[in-house]
Amino acid sequence: MDSLKKSLPSVTRLALGLVFFVFGANGFLSFIPQPPSPPAAGAFLGALAATGYMFPLIKTTEVVAGALLLAGRYVPLALTLLAPIIVNIVAFHVALAPAGLPMAVFVLAAEVALAWFYRDAFRSVLAARSVPRSVTTEGASLSGAQPTRA
Repeated sequence: MDSLKKSLPSVTRLALGLVFFVFGANGFLSFIPQPPSPPAAGAFLGALAATGYMFPLIKTTEVVAGALLLAGRYVPLALTLLAPIIVNIVAFHVALAPAGLPMAVFVLAAEVALAWFYRDAFRSVLAARSVPRSVTTEGASLSGAQPTRA
């Protein structure tokens, strides 16, 4: 049981990284055939494609974040980049293409689990109140305080 607890974050990170790296790369290379979409889902996807920039932006983000997860580097950053994409994946499958909902739920669960495993990295972002650090310029801070000499 202890080995499962120790390996769960890594297994989850690798699984989510693999999903986003593979499906992001598929957006550029088309090596996985896409099943036909319901009419409303197809119209939505067509509108995104018609922008000319949205799919390349999304798929590039997926590939980069997936690679970061696979490498185990900058994991909190990768999770932050993927969060809005995952929200849209879940909303898309709930509203327009329910057949893909099981995979969307898996991706959401993996994201939430990894956010929990890496919760210390998000602690300062979730603070209700925070104070900016004083910026110093040529010996004086913007707050008017005098710099201290060591």
